[in-house]
Parts: sequence; C-alpha cells; structure tokens
Amino acid sequence: MGKKNITFSDIAKYTGFSKTTISRYFNNPDSLTLENQQIIADALEKLNYKENKVARILANGKTEFIGVIIPNLYMHYYSEVLNQILKTYETFGYKFLVFTGDDQETNERKYIQELLSYKIEGMIILSHTIPSRELASYNIPIVTIEREDQYVSSVNTDNYMGGVQATSLLAKIGADVLIHINAEFSSQIPSYGRIKGFTDICKEYQIPHELILTDTGHSYEETSQILKNLIDDIDIRYTGKTKGIFLPNDTFANIVLHHLIRRYGKLPDDYKLIGFDDSPVSREAIVPISTVGQQIDKIAAAAMEILNVQIKESHKRKPALSSEPVHQIIPPILIHRETTLPVKTP
Repeated sequence: MGKKNITFSDIAKYTGFSKTTISRYFNNPDSLTLENQQIIADALEKLNYKENKVARILANGKTEFIGVIIPNLYMHYYSEVLNQILKTYETFGYKFLVFTGDDQETNERKYIQELLSYKIEGMIILSHTIPSRELASYNIPIVTIEREDQYVSSVNTDNYMGGVQATSLLAKIGADVLIHINAEFSSQIPSYGRIKGFTDICKEYQIPHELILTDTGHSYEETSQILKNLIDDIDIRYTGKTKGIFLPNDTFANIVLHHLIRRYGKLPDDYKLIGFDDSPVSREAIVPISTVGQQIDKIAAAAMEILNVQIKESHKRKPALSSEPVHQIIPPILIHRETTLPVKTP
C-alpha cells in the first residue's frame, strides 16, 4: 500500500474506525481520546501515509501560509529579518509568501489583497507605507516589526537605548565631534528612538555634535551617492577633527566605510563609525563594523510566537474578543569592533 496514495478510506479500513473519525483526527484531534489518536498515528506510519496538503486546506480552510511584506532586500537588515523568519518553519510549521513593497503604497495594498486571496493565516509587516489602523481593519492576525504600531501587535528593538549606546561609545573613545545621519520621519516610528538617544546624550553631556536628517534614497545606488556627498561635505567642514559617525543601519555604515577606503586606501584614524542592527555585513566588512545589535533572531522568533498565538485563537469556534495589541521590546547589544578603536593620543 506504500506505493499508492493512501486515502481516508484506507486508514478507516485498516483501523476499523469510520472515515468521519479519521477526518476528526486531522482536523480536530482533541475530540478523540489519546488512545484512539495513537491507534490512528500508528496506522499512518504503517501505511506510509503522505498527507495531501491541498485536500486538507479544502477540508478545514487552514492554509498554514503567512504573508510577509518588507520594504526592500538591498538593506541587509531586512534580508536578515526575512532569513530569520523563514527559519521559524521548524518551530511553527508555517510557510511564507513574501513581497517587497519598495515604499509604494499602491503596490503594497495590491500585495495584501493578493495575500488575502490565498487565505493566509496572518501577516508580518515591516514596510511603513500603510497605517496600522488600516492594517487592523483586515481582521486577520498581524504583527509588525520596527514600524508604527498603534493598532496592531508588534516587536521592536529598544531603539532609544541603542541610540544611547552608540553615542556613548563614540564619545568614550575620544571623537571630537559626533554626527548622526538619518532620514527624517515621524516620532511614531520606533527607530526615531535612535535620533532621540543621540541628541539627548549629546545635549546632556554638552558634546559637540551634528544631526543630519535627509532623504537617504530608495535604492543602493541612490543611497551610496547621497552618503558620498555627505562625507565630502563632512571632510571639508571638520578637517583636523576626529569624527564619530553614527549611521542608522549597517548597510549605510558599510557604504560610508567603502567610500572612505576608496578615498584614503584605509579607514582613516580621524573617522570612527558605528552602525545599527548587526546584520551579517557588519561582521563581513573589510574592516569589521561596530554596531548596535538588534538580536534579529529574537525579533523574528518573538514576532512568530505572538502571531502563532493569535492564529490559534482565531481558529477556535468561539475566539476571544479582540484584546489590546501586544508590543514586545527586545533590548539591543552594543558590539565593539574595529571601526571604533580608541583615538590615538600623541
């Protein structure tokens, strides 16, 4: 029998149970005694049963698919978050349908409708274009990561603590002036905490500093040119000073490092760099980059744990009334590498 597709009828005949009982084993196993569940499980092994996933979806409406929308894949943080989310298959058993939004609101709405047509169980959203109020209106389990999250559950880094850690390290190693480069965005975005942490520490300890908020581009090429122009300007305005530059992510830090090495043949002693996220590029860069580690594996695991709880609740015959969104904060870890070696004293 192992050479043909095993049907519910075959399992029923082998065990002596009805086809209805076999169906209950797959779709509502708690309705059977543990003894009967074991009898059926043993029969599946003996018969070399291979589950027909499509038939099961048609029977119970549960696809085990999760939709994921991320802004892009050129930012190493997003690609590593996706990598860690995909790894949770072994723990939770969900499969993933992934779209990149490229900051296009119209496209992301189209992608969400596409995902809903596949009867997904829930969504993980990292893109920023669609307000959380609208996301909540879809009435399916949703968890967001590092974006505005007032009306949906979320997992975020303690960005303020990370901003404080990065700024304090640059000050401690002896930089003359601290510079933070970032995009300009709403304080409702969790990563705004990086800006706030930087400015608070600089003001509290009266550290010379500059906050540069600018359009940082929407592709690797655009971002690279913008950062090159900024470094050109910083080079001129802060000649003779040791510059501690806090970048908002490791992709930007690696681009700045690349431009400096192309210009000087090495990372100059008067530049100290720190990124944010601890994606693989920070460890693999030609000069390993100091960073604020976001513990991306823990973020992905926490997001899937919260989503899994919500999905299981939605499967109940009488799901609980929707409760307040769950917001989990993951602490960052400061990682000191070669781009923040102490300033050499004469």
